This record gives sequence, structure tokens and C-alpha cells, in this order.
Amino acid sequence: MNHSETRILTTHTGSLPRKEQLSKILIAQEEGEPIDERLLAGLAKEGVQHCVHKQLETGVDIINDGEQPRVGFQTYVAQRLEGFGGVSQREAFTDFADYPDFGEVWARRGKTAKVFDAPAADAEVRYANLRLASQEFDMFDAALGEVSGDFSEKFMTAASPGIICTTMENQFYDSHEDYVRAVGKEMQKEYELINERGYLLQLDCPDLAMERHGQFQHDSKAKFQDAISMHIDAINDACRNIPKERIRLHVCWGNYDGPHDCDVPLEDIISIICDANVGAFLIEFANPRHQHEYTEIKKHPIPNDAILIPGVIDSTVNYIEHPQVVCNRILEAVAAVGDKERVIAGVDCGFGTFAGWEMVAQSVVWAKLSAQAEGARLASKHLW
Repeated sequence: MNHSETRILTTHTGSLPRKEQLSKILIAQEEGEPIDERLLAGLAKEGVQHCVHKQLETGVDIINDGEQPRVGFQTYVAQRLEGFGGVSQREAFTDFADYPDFGEVWARRGKTAKVFDAPAADAEVRYANLRLASQEFDMFDAALGEVSGDFSEKFMTAASPGIICTTMENQFYDSHEDYVRAVGKEMQKEYELINERGYLLQLDCPDLAMERHGQFQHDSKAKFQDAISMHIDAINDACRNIPKERIRLHVCWGNYDGPHDCDVPLEDIISIICDANVGAFLIEFANPRHQHEYTEIKKHPIPNDAILIPGVIDSTVNYIEHPQVVCNRILEAVAAVGDKERVIAGVDCGFGTFAGWEMVAQSVVWAKLSAQAEGARLASKHLW
């Protein structure tokens, strides 16, 4: 994994905006409606090509395919693995329950992919065929072959065992841990394929923070901490054959512009997160609920051979950050880590987490990423 050796590098968290037609057909497919598979493939291909081009145009150094062929950052798994069916009955997040009129505002935003009603694990989970994963990777490689711009590295996202198992309800296994371990064993196949294809593996793990006010909202802090410690152990086991410097881990409190006053403090989870055998940690720091938590990185440093990829751009608002604000955030991250080469500028979360769930206008997304690149250049002038 490249470090910021001569300047601050930039990246993002994975999902990028989809065109409306692609979102609609992905949602229809998830609903079980008949769709034109050739049309879907063509729209996904166009989406990947567009995302690759725009990342290079806006100055992103470490790029991916924008998750264009996926209906959701973790619910795509239900289409690749056997054993998922029926409907999960997710309890509302604490802040949705505490502020019901916010939930009403949210509900008026229109139809999206399944979020709280995703499929459930109602049989043994098996990853029998990597065809869909390979098709996505082929699409990305083809798009990369058609561009001439410079980029530093390429990455591919994959859902962690913990977020799969908290989003998609267990209706088969004897315990939550049995479910997580089984999913980890199967997802290992996708993780290793990503590594074999030459991408950095990014594990998306909102469960490590968000599920404190999700699945574990009625449990003690200690029980939640025990659960995410087990989730981390499942990650380490599933990734045991991949060099840790080829893995980045993303943690967030939920990619939505809600109250978030129930978010678990970073200080309660950072030491557990750092038990992951990975080379980089992507953590939210740009949004107004977590901007102050760089102090926790000073108190509880990440491993001295790991990179911090702080969110310096908020993925939930249409404000375009001033490059100087981005610069200031990068400098604060460098001060917290104590090593400029171990900081890469990032985004709090994805811009297209689920099909139909885009809170930021597409043109604004690219402007925000351009502001990130300019802020990184400003920070680099200070640091080198």
C-alpha cells in the first residue's frame, strides 16, 4: 500500500453516484422483478467507465469502480451467496426512533434499495460461484485499460462479515457468532480473489461503530465491545492469507444525515478496531459529530506501521468544502498520527451507499472530490 511519501495522496470510501436508470434497474432486480440483464450489464459498464474517468479528472489518487454494479455496499452479498431469502426485520436506529419526524422526512425521499428490510440468512450460507465478482472486476479492469490518466493504486470494496450479519438477519444459525464465522469463511473467497486480481482490499465495517445504535442498542457497552471484538477476529481469520499491507478497513457510524447524537464515542471502540490486521484505517472525521475525535488517535494511536485515512469530506451534505478546510483537516490528522507519510486524505463514507440513496447531487460529488485534491495540495505545501 502506497504511503504519502512526497505529497498527501487522496482516495475515497468506495461507492460513487449511479445514474438514475442504473439505480432503478438495480432496485427492480433486488425486488425480484424481471429485468433486461443485457441492459443492466451495459448500464453498469457505462457507470464504471464514467466513475473511473471522473476520479482521474478530479484528482483522486487511489481509485475504484464506484461499486456501480452493486445494489448496496453490503446487500450485494445476497445476490452472490446462497442461503439468503425472506426479509430481515431490522429495528429502527436509536436516532430514528428518538426523532420520529426525522424518520418521516427520510421516508419522503423516495424508493431505495433494501436497507432495513434486506434479505435474511434462512439457510446455510455458501459462496458457491465467484462469477458475479469476477464480472465486476473484469468491468473495472476494462475501464482502466481505456484511460490514460495517472493514479497511484486501485482498490476494491467488500462487505465485512460483521456488517453482513447485522444487516441481514440470522434466521438459521444457532448464534450470532456462528453466523458471523460462517459468513467470514465464505467471504474469504471474495477477499482472496480481490487480492489475487491486484487490488487493495477495502473491508467495509460500519458494524464496528454504527451497530451500537443498531442491533446492539439495548445491550451494555461491554456486550457491544465483545461483539465487535469477535467481528474483528472473524475479519483477521478470513484475511489470514492476504498481507495486511494490502488491506484497508473502513469504520463509520452510518452514512445518513441524521441526528447521530447516539453514536458511540471513538474512544470506546478505537482500541478494538486497532486489533484488525490491516494496513490502513478509514475513519469518519469530517462530519460535525466526529470532527473532534482526532484527540482519540493521540490517546490511542493506530499501529505504528498503519496508515490513517481520515474523512476530510462529508459524504452526506451538498456543501462543497473549501480547500483550506480540507487542508486544515489533513494537517490535524498528521498532527494526531505524528507522521505525514502515514496519512491519506479520504471521505467519510460512500456517495452511493445504496441504489437510490444518494444524498449529494452528482455534480456536487465531483466538485467535492476536486476540493479534496486541492486541499491535499495545500497541505502538501505545508508539510514538504
